[in-house]
Amino acid sequence: MSPLPLVVLFALLAAPPAPSAKEKEREQLRRAITGVIERSPLRTARISVQVRSLEDGSVVFSQGADELLNPASNVKLFTAAAALARLGPDYRFETEFLTDHDFKDGKTRTLYVRGRGDPTLSTDRLYGIVSELLHAGLKEVGDVVVDDSWFDAQREAPGFDQETGDRAYLAPTGALSLNWNTLGIYLRPADREGAPATAELEPPSEYFTLESHLRTGSKTQRRFVVGTELDKDRIHQKVTVSGYVPVEKGTWSVWKKVEQPALYFGFTLKALLAQRGVKVKGRLRSGLVPPAGTKTLYIAASETLDIVLKRMNKHSSNFVAEQLIKTLGAEGKGPPGSTARGIEVVEEFLERDVGMRRGSYVMRNGSGLNDTNRFSAAQHNVLLKYMWDRFPLAPEFMSSLGIAGKDGTIKYRFEGTDAVWRLRAKTGTLENVSALSGYVQGVGGERFVFSVLVNDFPGRVSTVLQHIDAVGGAVAATGSTGGPSSALAALTPTSVVGPMEELKSRMRTYAALAVKADKRNGPFLRTSWRNEKDPAVRAVIAEALYQSDAREFASTRMLLESVSAGDEVYGRLKRAAKELGIETPLVGSVVELAAGGSGEALARLYELTRASNGDEAAEKALSDALATVATEAPRELLLSLKSAPSTDRDATLESLADGLVRAAKPDAPLWGMLKELQGSPDANTVDFARMVEVTLSLKIAEAKAPVATDGGLPITAPPMGLFNSQPAPGG
Repeated sequence: MSPLPLVVLFALLAAPPAPSAKEKEREQLRRAITGVIERSPLRTARISVQVRSLEDGSVVFSQGADELLNPASNVKLFTAAAALARLGPDYRFETEFLTDHDFKDGKTRTLYVRGRGDPTLSTDRLYGIVSELLHAGLKEVGDVVVDDSWFDAQREAPGFDQETGDRAYLAPTGALSLNWNTLGIYLRPADREGAPATAELEPPSEYFTLESHLRTGSKTQRRFVVGTELDKDRIHQKVTVSGYVPVEKGTWSVWKKVEQPALYFGFTLKALLAQRGVKVKGRLRSGLVPPAGTKTLYIAASETLDIVLKRMNKHSSNFVAEQLIKTLGAEGKGPPGSTARGIEVVEEFLERDVGMRRGSYVMRNGSGLNDTNRFSAAQHNVLLKYMWDRFPLAPEFMSSLGIAGKDGTIKYRFEGTDAVWRLRAKTGTLENVSALSGYVQGVGGERFVFSVLVNDFPGRVSTVLQHIDAVGGAVAATGSTGGPSSALAALTPTSVVGPMEELKSRMRTYAALAVKADKRNGPFLRTSWRNEKDPAVRAVIAEALYQSDAREFASTRMLLESVSAGDEVYGRLKRAAKELGIETPLVGSVVELAAGGSGEALARLYELTRASNGDEAAEKALSDALATVATEAPRELLLSLKSAPSTDRDATLESLADGLVRAAKPDAPLWGMLKELQGSPDANTVDFARMVEVTLSLKIAEAKAPVATDGGLPITAPPMGLFNSQPAPGG
């Protein structure tokens, strides 16, 4: 065989090596992620995305990776990492119970309780602690003194002040805290419609006063309002309940934040002591444990920090995150623990250990609430890789994250993809903010860290979540037979409009499941919803799921995601329902949520109202529904209407006026709320409230006015502003 010519030999030596199988997989992944971004709302949003290999440290994909964006609850990753590094996985929070030094015969003039920030104390644990005190010989107590000086008196971290209300996720911090500083209000219907319903507090405590005007409604009537506020004495917290709970639908629960954690703890402790036979003769008061003259009766220790982190990250607890920040401040800088001191400890950890320069990010709180913090995708991945490389910390850190398709905030995401069990991540969700960062192992075995931060996106959050999940699913599918593109097909299904007869047939099936309202149908319905390609059928499935388990947040989420006022969904559902002689699916459930004050449900209701123009039956049903919502949730209706698109707002006001005329309630709460908003310090709110009052008043007057006729035909008045100020000829 003759040797190769030199020119051929040199050409072969100079040619680039053929790409390896791994390089081909990465190129497929890059193309898939690029496709997701370019063909989705991510294209016009502000994004920061990076995928990085844990095997060789190389960046596999990057777009805007260094842009600082609002990461929402992804901030908890930084809080958790610093807590593990500075406190240790085996750190325990302690709560001390002390007596006077001369404690004897089971009697003490004062029982002192000093908290050290335990975020996991619950009523059942406190009951067990009281048992320990009883068995330690405690029989009689004078005063109970609660000492929460381990933390400062600032209850809210920066960012919490951007939102007002008594929602549970706004719970304040406290060195002495109980039940995540939230109160459970349980609502139970009577056996018959119209009878008074029962409202109960858990735990029962002298700290709360309860005023209930709750009644039992029909099976579909779930419109109750629960509000809390400090009572006039500034010590107790008043709970007010009104509205309806549906008959034969079991017990409902609502959670609200507690205003004064230490007093809440103390009053509950007093009740449990009395329940176990310990006499409490004195009063409850806030104070400090004296530096001398006391002795420790019992120390209650929490579970270890690695367990606490699971509660924080898997369920995205703002309360636990802010308690951890203050604990870091107290332990690292000395008591009292404050948010500022805790953030300083986190920043020192990020700079000295992780290598993230101060000033390259913004961290103001530990939970990520509201528009306060700024990080980039690249910084998330730097942190994730750092924790991966620290074996003593890595297992505890990773185990705190949600598992795709299995638990935490991603329990119902990624179903039917390679990401299930392979992806562990922390979610982040705020208005116009969505994020997902974590670890994933591809089918081929390679491990990655990834971070996707999306801000200022157009449209609904559901569409954005779908494409964020597609990015994570594509990484998980790396090395599979179908490759990353297979994940895109599973997580971003193409809508297919099926024939009307098939829609009617399936409507009957799912309507029957909705009537049964059996919670056990949930897994089947969720799977059906995710796999369904016909958007109208998906909407019917979503309503069946919501009716089967309205208490599950994911069920409400799927329902609202499925609502579309276009002909593809609402139009087809109206036609099919008319032919079947049943109520149009979706409408009743959306009204139910809107009457409960859901802003997103109200927005969907306005869209449906606009889309019903020209359909007499649908118009009447929705105008009556709006009148009901105006009675049950007038404030929420008006404030959401203020920010609604003008086309939706105009159609809604027209329909609402018709509904108010039929309802014939001149003293409806809506009018009082309009007057209240006209006293707002915000000029735009005042102008809006006046406009609505004038508009509704005119439309109602027009609707009630007798119609003049000319030979049997109605005479149409000219539009306002077109009347001539001069008398007509011959007038």
